[in-house]
Amino acid sequence: MKLASPVAHRDFVASVRAIAPRIAARATAADQGEMTLAADIDDLRINGVLRAPLSAVAGGVGLCWHPSAVADGVDVLRLLGRANLAVARLFEGHVNAVKLVKLYGAPTTQARVAQAVRAGALMGVWGADGARPVTVRARGDRFVLDGAKRFASGLGLVSIAVLSAADADGASRLIVVPADDPARADTATWRVSGMRATASGDFDATGLALHHDALLGGPDDFHREPHFHGGVWRYAAAQLGGLEALVEAMRVDLAASGRLADPHQAARFARGAMACETARLWVREAAMTVEAPGASPDSATRSVLARLAVERAAIETMTEVDRALGAASYFTDHPVERLRRDLSFYLRQAAPDRALHVASEMLAARSGPVGDFWAAS
Repeated sequence: MKLASPVAHRDFVASVRAIAPRIAARATAADQGEMTLAADIDDLRINGVLRAPLSAVAGGVGLCWHPSAVADGVDVLRLLGRANLAVARLFEGHVNAVKLVKLYGAPTTQARVAQAVRAGALMGVWGADGARPVTVRARGDRFVLDGAKRFASGLGLVSIAVLSAADADGASRLIVVPADDPARADTATWRVSGMRATASGDFDATGLALHHDALLGGPDDFHREPHFHGGVWRYAAAQLGGLEALVEAMRVDLAASGRLADPHQAARFARGAMACETARLWVREAAMTVEAPGASPDSATRSVLARLAVERAAIETMTEVDRALGAASYFTDHPVERLRRDLSFYLRQAAPDRALHVASEMLAARSGPVGDFWAAS
């Protein structure tokens, strides 16, 4: 097999660190609707970051899933989250989509998608159903979709999406679809306080007729572990970056006003820094465990707990920031105001109590002392 040309930059952490200030500088304008995230995606494209999640054979390095590129993937998502959580959210969806195609796509599908990504395509994964859930039915040598997705992130920027759809037997199927038809997208429904720049909304898949090689894997493969819940470490890595940005903004504000020397304020900053490092260790270890070759399905528990650990750290730290900075941080021109909105919104997840309950059941079933749980996972 002929190898694709390698990505231009192998040190993606350094590449993202270099472009992060530009992404951060555009974040407020994007949040206010004065510009889209197109310039940010272009920066990722030009620096080879969009290609990085592809396999080495396809021209990438397996960023975020290949054992040699998992740690870098954590840092890339963290740095993007620190610069702009909306950009990190879109890149996480891109990584997820590329990995799903690699896991479950036919060779022809993998080749087609890899070619598109090398040409600059941004991908996404849209799983939440609208009022009419998406269904897929066979029709001759093709299959046809009906229904719509909601909370579809990156409308107008994502050109290829992986959708979940129910087949005739009620099983969940994954399908690669073209997502660049503006007539199918509706961002008017995205009336939210945070993560406004993600250009999310509804995507109408009704009438899309696709070849059978657009199907990824078999029935209910979407929910196979450790890839389904196990993949939430990527969300957590992006959220960690938002948490780091929040703590840094607190430090800068306190230092500028001469209050960082106050023992109470210094303690708040120290607790925020501790929360960031605790969350980073959770996320990194979860990523390395889930993405290890031959990872067991129950390794997904570590990712679920890592995401919950990040959520807890962020909620507690936002309280510290509020107490440290007071009402001034709620003015719209204060750096913390947008960070707080975006992070609060991004932290919300479907059924967090259920996620914790399932994880706790899996932990309770393990043998041996609690202190050995993680070493054995």
